[in-house]
Formats: sequence, structure tokens, C-alpha cells
Amino acid sequence: MTEREKMTAGEMYDPADEELAKLRTRAHNLSKLYNDTFETDTEKRKEILDELLPDRGDGTYIQGPLQFDYGINTHVGRFFYANFNLTILDVCPVTIGDNVLIGPNVSILTPLHPMRWQDRNMQEMPDGTYKEKEYAKPISIGDNCWIAGNVTITAGARIGNGCVIGAGSVVTGEIPDDYLAYGVPCRPVRKIEGHNRGSDPVDKTN
Repeated sequence: MTEREKMTAGEMYDPADEELAKLRTRAHNLSKLYNDTFETDTEKRKEILDELLPDRGDGTYIQGPLQFDYGINTHVGRFFYANFNLTILDVCPVTIGDNVLIGPNVSILTPLHPMRWQDRNMQEMPDGTYKEKEYAKPISIGDNCWIAGNVTITAGARIGNGCVIGAGSVVTGEIPDDYLAYGVPCRPVRKIEGHNRGSDPVDKTN
């Protein structure tokens, strides 16, 4: 397997690999170009996203600034909206459904590092160079979700369809369909159904 194949499969891989370094630099440069545009530069922004985020549905709007690690490992459905300061470290695939709303300062982070420092620190290779190892787990967000401001979604998290994730939450596991969830770590609080489908002033969302 190539280092890229290992990375997207969730295996331990070498992030200093030449192919991966080139792909990251490309995505970082495109992110910078996007962030330097005005929101009225719609055609220029579309051209940049065509390169940075090619697998996206119709109606995608990203306010910016944004930051992607690869871009090509993120898959976005129709009518996706993201507010200011979206960060997606898509070492493993990030899959986002249709009609998903993202608040400001949201981070979606697939990378992981070994827990033991002996495995995490730079390792000397036989040729005298130094390398580190990391791995990642995919993240998925279902259709019709609202992710409020300052939410962090960590490696391996799965958010079901129709969920609302409250502001400031840290999502580490699985949230079932149609749940309001919040907290650190994020936990399902109640089902969104019937009488409580509308706005509720006690819900911790923004």
C-alpha cells in the first residue's frame, strides 16, 4: 500500500511522504487563495472550490475563512452551509450529508496520534532521517443536521440524520438520528420530535 492508501484506510502512515506533502501544500494554498477572496467574488470562489472541494453538492456555500488539510477527502452533499472559520483535517474521509448547517469556529478533525510518547515522538530511520507516524478515523455527519458554533468533531465520530449539536460541544462518539446533543463530551439529550421540533430557549444551541 502507498502511504496515501494507508492514510485513507485508517492505517498508521508517514505524513512526511512526498505525495502527501504535495497534496497538503496544494490544499493549504487553495485554502489561502479562497480566504483572500471577497464573498462577492462568486465565480473566483467557485473555481477555487472546484479544485479544493471537488466532491460537493449543488448549493454549497462556505463563508470563509476555511482550512482543509486535503479537501479531496471531504465529501459534501447538497445545500451545505458553513459559517466563519471552518477547519477540516480530512486525513481520513469526511462525509457530510444534504442540508447541513455549520456554525462559526467548527473543527472536524480525523487525525490521531499514538498515546505512548515512545510511539508518538519522531523516530530515527536507518538512513539517519527522522519520521513520525500517525493515523486517522473517518467522520460522518448525516442529512439535515445543524452543528452550532465552536463545536469540535473528533476522529471516528458519527452524527446521525436530523441532529442538532449544541454550541461548544466535543463530539467523540456516535449520536443517533434526530437527537439534540450537547456537552463535553457530547451526549444525546432528547429526541427531536412532535412538540419540540421548533426553537426552544432552553436548548444550548446557537
